Parts: sequence; C-alpha cells; structure tokens
Amino acid sequence: MPYELKEIAAISGMPGLYRLLKAARHGVLVESLDARATRSMAPARNKVSLLAEISIYTTDYDVNVPLTDVFEQIHARYGTELPVTNKSSEAELAEFMGQAVPDYDRDRVYFSDIKKLASWYGVVSQNLPYQSAAEAAAAPAEGEPLSTGGAIDAPEPAATAGAPANPEATTADAAK
Repeated sequence: MPYELKEIAAISGMPGLYRLLKAARHGVLVESLDARATRSMAPARNKVSLLAEISIYTTDYDVNVPLTDVFEQIHARYGTELPVTNKSSEAELAEFMGQAVPDYDRDRVYFSDIKKLASWYGVVSQNLPYQSAAEAAAAPAEGEPLSTGGAIDAPEPAATAGAPANPEATTADAAK
C-alpha cells in the first residue's frame, strides 16, 4: 500500500482530510492534515468516510478500484505533482482520470468526484510518506512481531526442560 490510508478520513461538514486519533463519547478526536495539524472534535452526527474504504467505479459493474490503488497509479505516473487541480476544466479532469484509471465508469464518476480525488491526492502526497508496494511487503509494520510461519520451533525454556507438559499431572503423581 503506497500511502497508509486506514486512519485518514474525509468528514462531512468539515473541509479537508483528517487523521483519526481517538474515539470519544460524542464523536471522534481528529487532527487536520495540513501545515497547522490542528486537533478538533468531529461530532458523531457527521459522516466519517475512511479513504481506505473508498473506491472508484469501473465499467465492469462488479469491480471497483480501491482508492489506495488509484493513488499508487497516480504516484507512478505523476509523482507528487498533479497536472490538474480542483479548478481544472472538465476535459483536463476527464483526461487525467482516464490515464489514472482507464476503465472508470464515466456515468457514475462525476467531475466533482475527480476534483475531490485530485484534491485528496495533493493533501495525502504532501503530508504522508510514500512507500512502494515492494517496500511495504518486505518490511514488517511497526510493532508487528516477526513470524517464522511455524518453520522454526521455539526452544524449550531451560527451567521446564525435562518437566512434564502438564503441571497438574506431577502433583497427582506426587500424591500417590
């Protein structure tokens, strides 16, 4: 996953993108993804849409392209600087989207959606580090335990070496 979007959200009634910090009783504590990084409370009545759960419609009715894949394709083609903004013409936006997701559904993906996509990509590319898919697969996540997949047996602790596996069995045997 090029950008970690699991905790990044768009919140209805609030401009911009936000990092979710903590759930609270009356909403969610969020931090804005901008230079100021201000913290505020997003009320529970506002709809919170995680970017990791958003996808783009394609011409195949059963297939949608996740936003993380779209961001990866955009980064591969344009880097962090986009040729379009949310002020670009409809022809420029359609060409940009056609290059990013060639089979996007032109009937269900509106120009306002493409503008929002360009705006979100600009914010995300400026505020989050990019990690290529190969690096993400090779490096374990922070705090994730390294696993051998069961290929290496764990050594038996020295204190219990030779002791029976069931400690209750030794007390029952000793009582006889």
